[in-house]
Amino acid sequence: MGHVVDCPRQNEIGFYRPRKPWESSLYRLLEECFEEFERVYPERYAKKYGFWRPVIGKTVAAYLNCGDLREGFARVRCPECGHNMFVAYSCKRRYLCPSCHQKRTLITAINIAENICESVPHRQFVWTMPKRFRLFFRFDRNLLRKLPGLAWETTLEVYRVVLNRDDIVPGMITGIQTHGQIANWHPHLHSLTTYGAFTADGTFIPLPDDLSTTPFLRIWEEKVFKLLLNEKKITQDVVDQIRSWRHSGFSVDKSVALAAGDTAGIERLVQYMVRCPFSLDRIISRSADGKIVYRAEKTSCQPFPILGNERLLKGIPRNFEVFDPLDFIAEITQHIPSPDMQMIRYNGYYSNRARGDRAKARNSVDSAEPKPIIDDEDTPYRKLTRLRWAQLIQRVYEIDPMCCPECGAQMRIISFVGRHNQPEVVDKILNHCGLEGRPASRAPPSTPSPEQLEFEYVEIDEFLMAL
Repeated sequence: MGHVVDCPRQNEIGFYRPRKPWESSLYRLLEECFEEFERVYPERYAKKYGFWRPVIGKTVAAYLNCGDLREGFARVRCPECGHNMFVAYSCKRRYLCPSCHQKRTLITAINIAENICESVPHRQFVWTMPKRFRLFFRFDRNLLRKLPGLAWETTLEVYRVVLNRDDIVPGMITGIQTHGQIANWHPHLHSLTTYGAFTADGTFIPLPDDLSTTPFLRIWEEKVFKLLLNEKKITQDVVDQIRSWRHSGFSVDKSVALAAGDTAGIERLVQYMVRCPFSLDRIISRSADGKIVYRAEKTSCQPFPILGNERLLKGIPRNFEVFDPLDFIAEITQHIPSPDMQMIRYNGYYSNRARGDRAKARNSVDSAEPKPIIDDEDTPYRKLTRLRWAQLIQRVYEIDPMCCPECGAQMRIISFVGRHNQPEVVDKILNHCGLEGRPASRAPPSTPSPEQLEFEYVEIDEFLMAL
Protein backbone atom coordinates (compact mmCIF):
# COMPACT_ATOMS: atom_id res chain seq x y z
CA MET A 1 0.00 0.00 0.00
CA GLY A 2 2.97 2.32 0.17
CA HIS A 3 3.83 4.32 3.23
CA VAL A 4 3.75 7.83 4.64
CA VAL A 5 6.77 10.03 5.25
CA ASP A 6 7.25 13.52 6.66
CA CYS A 7 6.63 16.33 4.22
CA PRO A 8 9.80 18.43 3.73
CA ARG A 9 7.84 21.60 3.05
CA GLN A 10 5.09 21.36 5.61
CA ASN A 11 6.04 19.85 8.94
CA GLU A 12 2.43 19.26 9.90
CA ILE A 13 1.55 17.38 6.67
CA GLY A 14 2.51 13.85 5.70
CA PHE A 15 2.43 12.42 2.21
CA TYR A 16 2.42 9.10 0.43
CA ARG A 17 5.60 7.67 -1.01
CA PRO A 18 5.22 4.61 -3.27
CA ARG A 19 6.65 1.49 -1.69
CA LYS A 20 9.55 -0.31 -3.32
CA PRO A 21 8.97 -4.04 -2.77
CA TRP A 22 12.06 -4.97 -4.77
CA GLU A 23 14.21 -3.52 -1.99
CA SER A 24 12.90 -5.99 0.59
CA SER A 25 14.80 -9.12 1.54
CA LEU A 26 11.80 -11.26 0.61
CA TYR A 27 11.52 -9.85 -2.90
CA ARG A 28 15.24 -10.24 -3.61
CA LEU A 29 15.18 -13.78 -2.30
CA LEU A 30 12.25 -14.86 -4.47
CA GLU A 31 13.56 -13.02 -7.52
CA GLU A 32 16.95 -14.68 -7.23
CA CYS A 33 16.05 -18.16 -6.03
CA PHE A 34 12.46 -19.08 -6.88
CA GLU A 35 13.18 -20.55 -10.31
CA GLU A 36 15.77 -22.85 -8.78
CA PHE A 37 13.38 -23.71 -5.93
CA GLU A 38 10.65 -24.68 -8.41
CA ARG A 39 13.12 -26.75 -10.44
CA VAL A 40 14.45 -28.77 -7.49
CA TYR A 41 11.16 -29.03 -5.60
CA PRO A 42 10.11 -32.55 -6.76
CA GLU A 43 13.41 -34.08 -5.73
CA ARG A 44 14.31 -32.00 -2.69
CA TYR A 45 11.05 -30.91 -1.06
CA ALA A 46 8.11 -33.02 -2.28
CA LYS A 47 8.69 -35.71 0.35
CA LYS A 48 8.53 -33.20 3.22
CA TYR A 49 6.03 -30.62 1.94
CA GLY A 50 3.81 -32.65 -0.40
CA PHE A 51 3.24 -32.43 -4.13
CA TRP A 52 3.82 -29.16 -5.96
CA ARG A 53 0.79 -26.90 -5.76
CA PRO A 54 0.34 -24.57 -8.78
CA VAL A 55 -1.03 -21.83 -6.50
CA ILE A 56 2.52 -21.32 -5.17
CA GLY A 57 3.95 -20.41 -8.57
CA LYS A 58 1.02 -18.16 -9.43
CA THR A 59 1.19 -16.33 -6.11
CA VAL A 60 4.94 -15.74 -6.29
CA ALA A 61 4.72 -14.54 -9.90
CA ALA A 62 1.98 -12.08 -8.96
CA TYR A 63 3.94 -10.85 -5.94
CA LEU A 64 7.02 -10.14 -8.07
CA ASN A 65 4.85 -7.81 -10.19
CA CYS A 66 3.19 -6.14 -7.21
CA GLY A 67 4.00 -2.45 -6.91
CA ASP A 68 5.83 -2.41 -10.26
CA LEU A 69 4.83 0.62 -12.34
CA ARG A 70 5.64 -1.33 -15.50
CA GLU A 71 2.61 -3.51 -14.81
CA GLY A 72 0.21 -0.57 -14.71
CA PHE A 73 -0.67 2.29 -12.41
CA ALA A 74 -3.11 4.99 -11.37
CA ARG A 75 -2.13 8.58 -12.07
CA VAL A 76 -2.72 11.03 -9.23
CA ARG A 77 -2.59 14.78 -9.79
CA CYS A 78 -2.95 17.87 -7.63
CA PRO A 79 -5.50 20.31 -9.14
CA GLU A 80 -3.85 23.26 -7.42
CA CYS A 81 -0.14 22.99 -8.24
CA GLY A 82 -0.15 20.24 -10.85
CA HIS A 83 2.05 17.86 -8.84
CA ASN A 84 1.83 14.29 -10.25
CA MET A 85 2.56 10.86 -8.89
CA PHE A 86 1.92 7.29 -9.97
CA VAL A 87 0.47 4.56 -7.76
CA ALA A 88 1.31 1.05 -8.95
CA TYR A 89 -1.25 -1.77 -8.99
CA SER A 90 -1.14 -4.43 -6.31
CA CYS A 91 -1.19 -8.21 -6.74
CA LYS A 92 -4.05 -8.81 -4.25
CA ARG A 93 -2.47 -12.12 -3.18
CA ARG A 94 -2.87 -13.44 0.35
CA TYR A 95 -0.42 -15.12 2.71
CA LEU A 96 2.68 -14.02 0.78
CA CYS A 97 2.59 -10.38 -0.27
CA PRO A 98 2.97 -8.43 3.00
CA SER A 99 1.21 -5.34 1.64
CA CYS A 100 -1.78 -7.01 -0.01
CA HIS A 101 -2.29 -9.46 2.83
CA GLN A 102 -2.22 -6.58 5.29
CA LYS A 103 -5.01 -4.89 3.35
CA ARG A 104 -7.11 -8.06 3.65
CA THR A 105 -6.27 -8.21 7.34
CA LEU A 106 -7.41 -4.64 7.94
CA ILE A 107 -10.65 -5.05 6.00
CA THR A 108 -11.50 -8.30 7.80
CA ALA A 109 -10.71 -6.87 11.24
CA ILE A 110 -12.70 -3.67 10.66
CA ASN A 111 -15.70 -5.59 9.34
CA ILE A 112 -15.76 -8.07 12.23
CA ALA A 113 -15.23 -5.42 14.91
CA GLU A 114 -17.68 -2.85 13.58
CA ASN A 115 -20.32 -4.80 11.65
CA ILE A 116 -20.48 -8.34 13.04
CA CYS A 117 -19.60 -8.58 16.73
CA GLU A 118 -22.27 -7.68 19.26
CA SER A 119 -21.55 -5.54 22.33
CA VAL A 120 -21.12 -8.53 24.66
CA PRO A 121 -18.09 -10.12 26.38
CA HIS A 122 -15.84 -12.20 24.12
CA ARG A 123 -12.99 -14.64 24.64
CA GLN A 124 -10.20 -15.84 22.40
CA PHE A 125 -10.00 -19.63 22.25
CA VAL A 126 -6.80 -21.24 20.91
CA TRP A 127 -7.15 -24.86 19.80
CA THR A 128 -4.03 -27.00 19.28
CA MET A 129 -3.20 -30.66 18.76
CA PRO A 130 -0.21 -33.03 19.20
CA LYS A 131 2.80 -32.36 17.00
CA ARG A 132 2.64 -35.85 15.50
CA PHE A 133 -0.73 -35.02 13.89
CA ARG A 134 0.38 -31.85 12.15
CA LEU A 135 1.78 -33.51 9.02
CA PHE A 136 -1.60 -35.04 8.23
CA PHE A 137 -2.94 -31.54 7.67
CA ARG A 138 -0.03 -30.52 5.45
CA PHE A 139 -0.38 -33.47 3.10
CA ASP A 140 -4.19 -33.46 3.15
CA ARG A 141 -5.34 -29.84 3.05
CA ASN A 142 -8.99 -30.89 3.11
CA LEU A 143 -8.54 -31.85 6.76
CA LEU A 144 -7.90 -28.18 7.55
CA ARG A 145 -11.37 -27.34 6.30
CA LYS A 146 -12.89 -29.64 8.92
CA LEU A 147 -11.06 -28.32 11.99
CA PRO A 148 -13.17 -25.16 12.53
CA GLY A 149 -16.32 -27.29 12.56
CA LEU A 150 -14.90 -29.42 15.37
CA ALA A 151 -14.09 -26.35 17.45
CA TRP A 152 -17.60 -24.99 16.87
CA GLU A 153 -19.29 -28.27 17.86
CA THR A 154 -17.14 -28.42 21.00
CA THR A 155 -18.05 -24.86 22.01
CA LEU A 156 -21.75 -25.34 21.36
CA GLU A 157 -21.91 -28.56 23.41
CA VAL A 158 -20.10 -27.09 26.41
CA TYR A 159 -22.08 -23.84 26.39
CA ARG A 160 -25.42 -25.64 26.29
CA VAL A 161 -24.45 -27.99 29.13
CA VAL A 162 -23.09 -25.21 31.33
CA LEU A 163 -26.10 -22.93 30.75
CA ASN A 164 -28.50 -25.92 30.84
CA ARG A 165 -30.39 -24.83 27.72
CA ASP A 166 -30.62 -26.47 24.31
CA ASP A 167 -32.03 -23.42 22.52
CA ILE A 168 -29.09 -21.07 22.93
CA VAL A 169 -26.45 -20.25 20.30
CA PRO A 170 -23.11 -18.49 20.84
CA GLY A 171 -21.38 -16.42 18.18
CA MET A 172 -18.03 -17.71 16.94
CA ILE A 173 -15.47 -16.54 14.35
CA THR A 174 -12.57 -18.94 13.76
CA GLY A 175 -9.32 -18.31 11.92
CA ILE A 176 -7.18 -21.17 10.64
CA GLN A 177 -3.48 -20.62 11.25
CA THR A 178 -0.85 -22.95 9.82
CA HIS A 179 2.32 -21.24 11.02
CA GLY A 180 4.38 -21.19 14.18
CA GLN A 181 6.92 -18.69 15.52
CA ILE A 182 9.56 -19.35 12.87
CA ALA A 183 7.21 -19.95 9.92
CA ASN A 184 7.19 -23.68 10.63
CA TRP A 185 4.13 -25.84 9.94
CA HIS A 186 1.87 -25.65 12.99
CA PRO A 187 -1.86 -25.94 12.16
CA HIS A 188 -4.10 -24.61 14.93
CA LEU A 189 -7.17 -22.45 15.39
CA HIS A 190 -7.91 -19.05 16.93
CA SER A 191 -11.55 -18.39 17.75
CA LEU A 192 -13.20 -15.13 18.73
CA THR A 193 -16.20 -16.37 20.72
CA THR A 194 -18.96 -14.69 22.68
CA TYR A 195 -18.49 -15.58 26.33
CA GLY A 196 -22.09 -16.59 26.63
CA ALA A 197 -24.91 -17.40 24.23
CA PHE A 198 -28.02 -15.87 22.68
CA THR A 199 -31.61 -17.06 22.95
CA ALA A 200 -34.02 -17.03 20.01
CA ASP A 201 -35.22 -13.51 20.90
CA GLY A 202 -31.64 -12.17 21.07
CA THR A 203 -31.23 -12.18 24.85
CA PHE A 204 -27.61 -12.76 25.87
CA ILE A 205 -26.84 -15.17 28.73
CA PRO A 206 -23.25 -14.85 30.02
CA LEU A 207 -21.04 -17.71 31.18
CA PRO A 208 -19.44 -17.84 34.64
CA ASP A 209 -15.96 -16.29 34.76
CA ASP A 210 -14.46 -19.32 36.48
CA LEU A 211 -15.48 -21.81 33.78
CA SER A 212 -12.73 -24.40 33.36
CA THR A 213 -11.17 -25.31 30.00
CA THR A 214 -11.26 -29.01 30.89
CA PRO A 215 -14.62 -29.82 29.23
CA PHE A 216 -13.53 -27.99 26.07
CA LEU A 217 -10.25 -29.90 26.03
CA ARG A 218 -11.83 -33.32 26.52
CA ILE A 219 -14.45 -32.87 23.78
CA TRP A 220 -11.94 -31.25 21.38
CA GLU A 221 -9.58 -34.17 21.89
CA GLU A 222 -12.31 -36.72 21.21
CA LYS A 223 -13.45 -34.97 18.05
CA VAL A 224 -9.94 -34.73 16.58
CA PHE A 225 -9.34 -38.41 17.35
CA LYS A 226 -12.62 -39.32 15.67
CA LEU A 227 -11.81 -37.23 12.58
CA LEU A 228 -8.41 -38.84 12.09
CA LEU A 229 -9.77 -42.33 12.76
CA ASN A 230 -12.54 -41.86 10.21
CA GLU A 231 -10.02 -40.54 7.67
CA LYS A 232 -7.80 -43.59 8.41
CA LYS A 233 -4.86 -41.38 9.34
CA ILE A 234 -4.35 -43.12 12.70
CA THR A 235 -5.32 -46.36 14.40
CA GLN A 236 -6.95 -47.01 17.75
CA ASP A 237 -3.53 -48.04 19.09
CA VAL A 238 -2.28 -44.48 18.47
CA VAL A 239 -5.29 -43.07 20.31
CA ASP A 240 -4.72 -45.38 23.27
CA GLN A 241 -1.02 -44.49 23.35
CA ILE A 242 -1.64 -40.73 23.40
CA ARG A 243 -4.31 -41.09 26.08
CA SER A 244 -1.76 -42.84 28.28
CA TRP A 245 0.57 -39.84 28.18
CA ARG A 246 0.62 -37.35 31.01
CA HIS A 247 0.50 -34.50 28.46
CA SER A 248 -1.41 -35.50 25.34
CA GLY A 249 -0.34 -32.53 23.23
CA PHE A 250 -3.90 -31.21 22.95
CA SER A 251 -4.66 -27.84 24.47
CA VAL A 252 -7.43 -25.26 24.67
CA ASP A 253 -6.66 -21.79 25.99
CA LYS A 254 -9.26 -19.09 26.71
CA SER A 255 -7.26 -16.72 28.88
CA VAL A 256 -7.67 -13.66 26.63
CA ALA A 257 -10.89 -11.86 27.59
CA LEU A 258 -12.48 -8.85 25.89
CA ALA A 259 -15.03 -6.71 27.66
CA ALA A 260 -18.38 -5.83 26.11
CA GLY A 261 -18.02 -3.00 23.62
CA ASP A 262 -14.23 -3.34 23.25
CA THR A 263 -14.26 -2.76 19.49
CA ALA A 264 -10.59 -1.76 19.36
CA GLY A 265 -9.59 -4.94 21.22
CA ILE A 266 -11.60 -7.11 18.84
CA GLU A 267 -10.02 -5.40 15.85
CA ARG A 268 -6.52 -6.02 17.20
CA LEU A 269 -7.31 -9.64 18.01
CA VAL A 270 -8.74 -10.35 14.55
CA GLN A 271 -5.66 -8.79 12.96
CA TYR A 272 -3.57 -11.22 14.98
CA MET A 273 -5.81 -14.15 13.98
CA VAL A 274 -5.50 -13.53 10.24
CA ARG A 275 -1.96 -12.12 10.09
CA CYS A 276 0.62 -13.10 7.47
CA PRO A 277 2.60 -16.27 8.34
CA PHE A 278 5.86 -14.33 8.40
CA SER A 279 7.07 -10.77 8.88
CA LEU A 280 9.52 -8.76 6.79
CA ASP A 281 10.74 -7.10 9.96
CA ARG A 282 11.91 -10.43 11.30
CA ILE A 283 14.06 -11.29 8.26
CA ILE A 284 16.95 -9.56 9.97
CA SER A 285 19.85 -10.37 7.62
CA ARG A 286 21.35 -12.46 4.85
CA SER A 287 24.89 -13.77 4.82
CA ALA A 288 27.27 -13.63 1.85
CA ASP A 289 26.28 -17.18 0.91
CA GLY A 290 22.58 -16.31 1.10
CA LYS A 291 21.70 -17.75 4.50
CA ILE A 292 18.50 -16.26 5.94
CA VAL A 293 18.44 -15.22 9.59
CA TYR A 294 14.84 -15.07 10.73
CA ARG A 295 13.90 -13.80 14.19
CA ALA A 296 10.99 -15.36 16.06
CA GLU A 297 8.44 -13.45 18.11
CA LYS A 298 9.33 -15.45 21.20
CA THR A 299 12.06 -17.77 22.35
CA SER A 300 11.89 -21.25 20.83
CA CYS A 301 13.42 -24.55 21.93
CA GLN A 302 13.78 -26.34 18.60
CA PRO A 303 17.10 -27.56 17.14
CA PHE A 304 18.94 -25.11 14.90
CA PRO A 305 22.27 -24.99 13.02
CA ILE A 306 24.96 -22.57 14.17
CA LEU A 307 26.51 -20.49 11.39
CA GLY A 308 29.54 -22.26 10.02
CA ASN A 309 28.76 -25.40 12.00
CA GLU A 310 26.33 -28.12 10.86
CA ARG A 311 26.16 -29.59 14.37
CA LEU A 312 22.66 -29.43 15.83
CA LEU A 313 22.34 -28.01 19.30
CA LYS A 314 19.13 -29.46 20.67
CA GLY A 315 16.84 -27.82 23.14
CA ILE A 316 18.71 -24.50 23.40
CA PRO A 317 16.35 -21.55 23.84
CA ARG A 318 16.86 -18.95 21.12
CA ASN A 319 14.91 -16.31 19.28
CA PHE A 320 16.02 -16.86 15.69
CA GLU A 321 16.46 -19.49 13.01
CA VAL A 322 19.01 -19.77 10.22
CA PHE A 323 17.70 -21.04 6.88
CA ASP A 324 19.17 -22.04 3.57
CA PRO A 325 17.52 -19.73 0.96
CA LEU A 326 15.55 -22.52 -0.71
CA ASP A 327 14.55 -23.99 2.64
CA PHE A 328 13.17 -20.62 3.72
CA ILE A 329 11.13 -20.35 0.52
CA ALA A 330 9.78 -23.85 1.18
CA GLU A 331 8.78 -22.87 4.73
CA ILE A 332 6.90 -19.69 3.84
CA THR A 333 5.21 -20.94 0.66
CA GLN A 334 3.73 -24.00 2.37
CA HIS A 335 1.32 -21.62 4.13
CA ILE A 336 -0.21 -20.29 0.90
CA PRO A 337 -3.77 -21.69 0.88
CA SER A 338 -5.63 -22.99 -2.15
CA PRO A 339 -7.67 -20.33 -3.97
CA ASP A 340 -10.95 -21.81 -2.71
CA MET A 341 -9.77 -22.23 0.89
CA GLN A 342 -11.71 -20.07 3.36
CA MET A 343 -9.39 -19.28 6.27
CA ILE A 344 -12.07 -17.51 8.34
CA ARG A 345 -15.29 -19.29 9.42
CA TYR A 346 -18.42 -17.77 10.96
CA ASN A 347 -20.66 -19.94 13.14
CA GLY A 348 -23.78 -19.70 15.27
CA TYR A 349 -25.04 -16.21 15.99
CA TYR A 350 -22.31 -14.78 13.75
CA SER A 351 -22.92 -17.09 10.79
CA ASN A 352 -23.82 -15.53 7.45
CA ARG A 353 -27.27 -17.12 7.56
CA ALA A 354 -28.06 -15.94 11.09
CA ARG A 355 -26.92 -12.39 10.34
CA GLY A 356 -28.90 -12.42 7.10
CA ASP A 357 -32.05 -13.60 8.89
CA ARG A 358 -31.71 -10.84 11.49
CA ALA A 359 -31.16 -8.21 8.81
CA LYS A 360 -34.17 -9.50 6.89
CA ALA A 361 -36.32 -9.36 10.03
CA ARG A 362 -35.24 -5.77 10.73
CA ASN A 363 -35.86 -4.83 7.13
CA SER A 364 -39.36 -6.26 7.18
CA VAL A 365 -40.18 -4.22 10.29
CA ASP A 366 -38.73 -0.98 8.97
CA SER A 367 -40.22 -1.18 5.48
CA ALA A 368 -43.48 -2.42 3.97
CA GLU A 369 -41.48 -3.56 0.94
CA PRO A 370 -38.49 -5.55 2.19
CA LYS A 371 -35.33 -5.28 0.13
CA PRO A 372 -33.24 -8.35 -0.76
CA ILE A 373 -30.34 -8.89 1.61
CA ILE A 374 -27.94 -11.00 -0.44
CA ASP A 375 -28.02 -8.83 -3.55
CA ASP A 376 -27.76 -5.54 -1.72
CA GLU A 377 -24.75 -3.72 -3.21
CA ASP A 378 -24.51 -1.31 -0.28
CA THR A 379 -24.06 -3.68 2.65
CA PRO A 380 -21.45 -2.46 5.17
CA TYR A 381 -18.97 -5.19 4.24
CA ARG A 382 -19.20 -4.56 0.51
CA LYS A 383 -18.68 -0.87 1.13
CA LEU A 384 -15.66 -1.77 3.23
CA THR A 385 -14.10 -4.00 0.57
CA ARG A 386 -14.27 -1.09 -1.85
CA LEU A 387 -12.17 1.12 0.41
CA ARG A 388 -9.52 2.85 -1.62
CA TRP A 389 -5.86 2.35 -0.83
CA ALA A 390 -5.79 5.94 0.43
CA GLN A 391 -8.51 5.28 2.99
CA LEU A 392 -6.72 2.23 4.35
CA ILE A 393 -3.42 4.08 4.64
CA GLN A 394 -5.22 6.91 6.38
CA ARG A 395 -6.76 4.43 8.80
CA VAL A 396 -3.37 2.98 9.68
CA TYR A 397 -1.21 6.10 9.73
CA GLU A 398 -3.91 8.61 10.72
CA ILE A 399 -2.92 10.90 7.87
CA ASP A 400 -4.32 11.51 4.38
CA PRO A 401 -1.96 10.12 1.69
CA MET A 402 -3.84 12.10 -0.97
CA CYS A 403 -2.52 15.30 0.54
CA CYS A 404 -0.21 17.01 -1.98
CA PRO A 405 3.41 17.11 -0.69
CA GLU A 406 3.97 20.41 -2.51
CA CYS A 407 1.02 22.56 -1.52
CA GLY A 408 -1.11 20.50 0.86
CA ALA A 409 -4.18 20.43 -1.44
CA GLN A 410 -6.26 17.29 -1.99
CA MET A 411 -4.99 15.31 -4.97
CA ARG A 412 -7.24 13.27 -7.26
CA ILE A 413 -6.91 10.10 -9.30
CA ILE A 414 -7.33 11.20 -12.91
CA SER A 415 -6.66 8.00 -14.88
CA PHE A 416 -5.87 4.29 -14.74
CA VAL A 417 -3.37 2.71 -17.13
CA GLY A 418 -2.99 -1.08 -17.36
CA ARG A 419 -0.39 -3.13 -19.21
CA HIS A 420 -2.88 -5.83 -20.16
CA ASN A 421 -4.73 -3.48 -22.53
CA GLN A 422 -2.41 -0.45 -22.92
CA PRO A 423 1.21 -1.72 -22.87
CA GLU A 424 2.47 0.92 -25.29
CA VAL A 425 0.89 3.71 -23.21
CA VAL A 426 2.52 2.40 -20.02
CA ASP A 427 5.94 2.29 -21.68
CA LYS A 428 5.55 5.71 -23.25
CA ILE A 429 4.56 7.41 -20.00
CA LEU A 430 7.29 5.74 -17.95
CA ASN A 431 9.94 6.49 -20.59
CA HIS A 432 8.88 10.12 -20.67
CA CYS A 433 9.11 10.36 -16.88
CA GLY A 434 12.40 8.48 -16.68
CA LEU A 435 10.81 5.57 -14.81
CA GLU A 436 11.19 2.87 -17.43
CA GLY A 437 13.80 0.96 -15.46
CA ARG A 438 13.54 -0.33 -11.94
CA PRO A 439 16.39 0.78 -9.66
CA ALA A 440 18.89 -1.91 -8.82
CA SER A 441 18.25 -3.74 -5.60
CA ARG A 442 20.49 -2.93 -2.70
CA ALA A 443 23.14 -5.47 -1.78
CA PRO A 444 21.94 -7.81 0.97
CA PRO A 445 23.31 -6.97 4.43
CA SER A 446 25.88 -9.30 5.90
CA THR A 447 24.89 -11.74 8.62
CA PRO A 448 26.26 -11.06 12.11
CA SER A 449 28.56 -13.65 13.58
CA PRO A 450 26.96 -15.97 16.16
CA GLU A 451 28.40 -14.00 19.08
CA GLN A 452 26.77 -10.81 17.73
CA LEU A 453 23.28 -12.26 17.60
CA GLU A 454 21.16 -11.44 20.61
CA PHE A 455 19.96 -14.59 22.31
CA GLU A 456 16.93 -14.62 24.57
CA TYR A 457 17.23 -17.05 27.46
CA VAL A 458 14.45 -18.27 29.68
CA GLU A 459 14.37 -19.42 33.25
CA ILE A 460 15.08 -23.14 33.69
CA ASP A 461 11.54 -23.86 34.92
CA GLU A 462 10.03 -22.22 31.83
CA PHE A 463 12.49 -24.11 29.63
CA LEU A 464 11.59 -27.48 31.12
CA MET A 465 7.89 -26.74 30.75
CA ALA A 466 8.43 -25.86 27.08
CA LEU A 467 10.09 -29.22 26.55
